[in-house]
Amino acid sequence: MQLLLAVIGGGYAVGAALNWGSEEVAEIMGDFGLSAAGLLAAVSCYSYARAIDSRERPAWLLFAFSSLMGAGGNAVWGWYEVILGQPVPKPSLADFAFLCFAPPAIVGLLVLAKRPVTRAGWVCLGLDSWLIGGSLLTLSWSLALAHAARTAQSGAPGSVPRAALSLAYPLLDIALVSMVLVLHFRRSESNRSAVNTAIAALALTVLSDALFTSPLLSAEYQSGQLLDAGWFAGSLLLAYAPWGARRIHPGLEPAGHARGDRPHSRPITGSLPALTPYLAAAVCTLGILYNVVDGRKVDRMVVFTGCTVVLALVIRQGIMLLDNIALTQELAQKENHFRSLVQGSSDVIMIAAPTGTLRYVSPAAAGVYGREAEELVGTELATLIHPDDLGRVVHEVRRFLAAPPTEEPTTRIECRFKSGGGEWLNVESTVNRHQGGLILNSRDVTERVRLQAQLQHSAEHDPLTDLPNRALFTRRVRQALTGRRAGDHSTAVLFIDLDGFKAVNDTIGHQAGDELLIEAARRLQDSVRAGDTAARLGGDEFAALILGDGNRDRSAREYQVREIADRLRTTLSQPYRIGGSEVRVAASIGVAFADPGITPSDLMRNADLAMYRAKAGGKDRVEMYVPQMQAEVVRKAELAGRLRTALHEGEFALLHQPVVSLSTGEVAAVAAQARWRSAQGILFTPAEFLRVAEYSEGGAGGAGGPAGPDPSRTAELGRWLLEEAVEQAADRHRAGHDVPVAVRMTAQRLLDRAMPLGSVEALLTRHGLPSGSLVLELAVSDPRVPFDDLERRLTALHRLGVGISLDGFGSGYAAISALRRLPVDMLKLDRGLVEGVVESARLHKITAGLLRIANDLGMRSVADGVDLPEQVSALRAMGCTHGQGMAFSGPLDEYRLRRALVRGTFPVPGGAAQPALAGGSPGGSMAIRRGSHNETPVPPT
Repeated sequence: MQLLLAVIGGGYAVGAALNWGSEEVAEIMGDFGLSAAGLLAAVSCYSYARAIDSRERPAWLLFAFSSLMGAGGNAVWGWYEVILGQPVPKPSLADFAFLCFAPPAIVGLLVLAKRPVTRAGWVCLGLDSWLIGGSLLTLSWSLALAHAARTAQSGAPGSVPRAALSLAYPLLDIALVSMVLVLHFRRSESNRSAVNTAIAALALTVLSDALFTSPLLSAEYQSGQLLDAGWFAGSLLLAYAPWGARRIHPGLEPAGHARGDRPHSRPITGSLPALTPYLAAAVCTLGILYNVVDGRKVDRMVVFTGCTVVLALVIRQGIMLLDNIALTQELAQKENHFRSLVQGSSDVIMIAAPTGTLRYVSPAAAGVYGREAEELVGTELATLIHPDDLGRVVHEVRRFLAAPPTEEPTTRIECRFKSGGGEWLNVESTVNRHQGGLILNSRDVTERVRLQAQLQHSAEHDPLTDLPNRALFTRRVRQALTGRRAGDHSTAVLFIDLDGFKAVNDTIGHQAGDELLIEAARRLQDSVRAGDTAARLGGDEFAALILGDGNRDRSAREYQVREIADRLRTTLSQPYRIGGSEVRVAASIGVAFADPGITPSDLMRNADLAMYRAKAGGKDRVEMYVPQMQAEVVRKAELAGRLRTALHEGEFALLHQPVVSLSTGEVAAVAAQARWRSAQGILFTPAEFLRVAEYSEGGAGGAGGPAGPDPSRTAELGRWLLEEAVEQAADRHRAGHDVPVAVRMTAQRLLDRAMPLGSVEALLTRHGLPSGSLVLELAVSDPRVPFDDLERRLTALHRLGVGISLDGFGSGYAAISALRRLPVDMLKLDRGLVEGVVESARLHKITAGLLRIANDLGMRSVADGVDLPEQVSALRAMGCTHGQGMAFSGPLDEYRLRRALVRGTFPVPGGAAQPALAGGSPGGSMAIRRGSHNETPVPPT
């Protein structure tokens, strides 16, 4: 854009110098060319004024109006010269338009000027304007304007308008020049480039006006001459000013060009505003001297104007003197104020010469450093800094001094500083430049550094054992796998879990458990090598990082690490003396090596998998990681993910296994069992898919160890099993098959708050299942089950005709308490008793005793897992009333189940036989008969 403007302006100047080749073209370019340039400037300034929203808008509107007046004047001039072919009359409408050019420009410059904030500032602005304008008026009057005034006084026809017009042009130009000069020293910071360009454009226009009104050119001027190039260039510059110049608005400064980042003005440039009054007075004096030297009579106008200029200068100097006195007093007050701040500050303020010698030290040094300020003055700063920190401090200071002050005015340095007592204090200093040297504002941060170190230690160490925690251990594993050890694949990670620790907490208390963990941590720390890391990951899980020794023999390295792991296991398994008693725990350890390309998280996960394999393999052992472990976890994780959606996608099926009377072979009930047929066609039993669910949430150690079945998924499956079993039983009842259905449910599930109270009753009512058609096989395996709540819940269900069967009788917890307090109708022998009842005489006696208890209490009994004919004969001989197992039938789908119910009986091995023990119901249905449980509940003591 600048190049284009230069080309256009230069082309106009060349054309004007060559008189455009003809007089007609010269007149057209001298009149309408200038009018077009003025109109362009008017449109540009007006468009810019509409585009901005700031205090500058009126100024650019005024510039637009001023340019429009100039364009109008040149158009009128062209109308006479080009269109009418007549000389331009004087005065004319063109003169009116030209006279209207300067006032709007003067007001616009006033708008752009930096406004004073005090009355004295406004007075000084007016005085400065008059000093410049008056001095120019004196000089102009002496050179040319006096002649025009005398011509007006001669009284010749037409002389007065012409003289007035001759005086109006230079007077307005003088006012415009005055404002240009005043604005140059008082211009606003915003949009500085655009304002400077506008000032240059107006200055060029004023210069051309001055040449036009001079006696040398005014009589010889013709349109299209070289003088027009000045006006043309001024209009182009004004049109270019708001758009092409770089504009910086307040609050929108680009990075690195903020106001404070501008380079400082040169001293001579900064002193020009102060010299302006004196320069104006000098110009005024030259005007008077011109009259004296030329032998002319000193004009009264020159004397009057010169006296007013001198008077304005005296007044201005008086104001400046008063301002200087006030500023001196204010400076003295501020100096005292800042001296009090420096001397009373708790921070130590020091000034160092460029050589590093301390030139000033504030009195606070006595309290902070324990050394008097006078003692430190003259000392080399380098001798007070700790030798280990000196190189870093020197490097930072040199870098700071080499950086541009506008980009980095200050810097901050932390180092250790020698105190008067010989101790090293942690000092934080804010550093500023000062006459080639430095100003240091320093404070003692020793306590803060110590607190940060403590916080850092606490963040990286276990609060109980003071061993590194998981975060620090992970970082050290990462460091061992990178850097100079990146190629050493003999580094190993050990994950350690204390077997039996939970029992310690449950039996002798958590305080004893904490003492055991502290002792275990001490043993672990003492057992690893100096360069290795022992850590506590949480709970009773520990870890050890065994750094590699560069041994490339994998088998030798595995042997060495296994030996270390066995030693750790033996050490941690030694008895602990806690509170005067001896406590024993074991240790399961998993070991993983840093294979090529392994990440810290993968290495720790592998060690965690190996540790869980050690626990699953019998505990108190060391297990080395092999890739098959991860493959197994991935497979189970995939199955667990599929299990999440299996219920919603209908992949679960409900099967029923007949419960057969051992005396008659009749089907007395059916036991509901869930099966999951996966997408691969594998049919999982409940025990199998619940083991898969164990891996769905990950282990406590975080990398795939078992954490127990997911309670939410188990609860969802239990709800589906109960609802499906009741719905199908109701359908069979309507089809004429009045056979009860037995559904297994844990005591925890029955009391779960997520299962609304009365949900079982509502389910029976919704599907219309008659009384006595549902049997709940209750499993009580948790000692924390509240028996009072369980008794109330079962009693309410029992009143509705729901049968209660005690599942897993002969194993587990609270069998006697359940018999004593709960409304149990039948006992279901545990599968473990049934499997060995033929081979083991001991199990035979135990089973016979349990069956005798059931018969004595008037309860029916069901043997689970009856798979062999010999088991049927033995159990029937011992008084067992019913059996369930492969000896009769496996789990059946609904179609095969109904065919079996139509048949009604299964063959009983050995034929019908009478039970060896009296009591109970030898056969028939398992429908509930009220009053069969006659034991009076005993209230809790």
